[in-house]
Amino acid sequence: MAATTAGKTHIAHEFLARVHSPDSAAALFKEKIQQKPLFLKPTSSDDRPDNARETRRRERVKKEEARRKSKKPRPLSAKQKRALCIHEIPKSECKYSIYEPLHRMWLGYIREILGLDANVARGYESYVIPKSAGPLLASADYHGAMLEVVRSRCVSRVGLRGIVVKDTKFTFEMITKRNELKTVPKEHTIFRFRIPLADEILTGEDEVEQEAVPTDKQPSSLVFELYGTAFESRAPERATKRVKLHLPPDP
Repeated sequence: MAATTAGKTHIAHEFLARVHSPDSAAALFKEKIQQKPLFLKPTSSDDRPDNARETRRRERVKKEEARRKSKKPRPLSAKQKRALCIHEIPKSECKYSIYEPLHRMWLGYIREILGLDANVARGYESYVIPKSAGPLLASADYHGAMLEVVRSRCVSRVGLRGIVVKDTKFTFEMITKRNELKTVPKEHTIFRFRIPLADEILTGEDEVEQEAVPTDKQPSSLVFELYGTAFESRAPERATKRVKLHLPPDP
């Protein structure tokens, strides 16, 4: 019989014979067991003997990459940066003369933003209105600007003037002519800066407080005031921030 193996009946046939008739048990045994296809997983190319060397090489490369990645130094935390004083300006570099070239560069940068140099090159008069200049100044970078505190809840800060060397989220750090580093909070503070209209760049003693200019004379500089409360953001964030016109807060 087909259901016998070496003179012994197959155990599956015995179980089928207990439930079905002899003919049905024989048919089920032949279809479901003897003729049932057996699916085998094909041998992959990596398991072949000729590729064993390549497989070992890839394993070594993976281990080497994992070892290098584990030795890669991690970035410093905020606490470690404060301990190392990475963002602090050394006292030896707190000199007004060091940042005067930076201020001259900033004047060229802000004049280019407002289009003053382009108007002069085309032979036009410089014409700036608050509606067009406001959004440009609100998204500008003030590293190198000469700012003066004109109004503050802390009376001792009024009249403080210096070059901005660090524009943080809530403060302006400025170098004064006395080579002093002053940190002025932006909140409840109004700052003023001047942009010369002439070709020469005003620096040092030339930047003095000017009286009101008569209407028949053209002013030699543009004067702007910044409400520090509206600038409580970092310089990169202001560059992409959408500006909305609204009434300035009371400092």
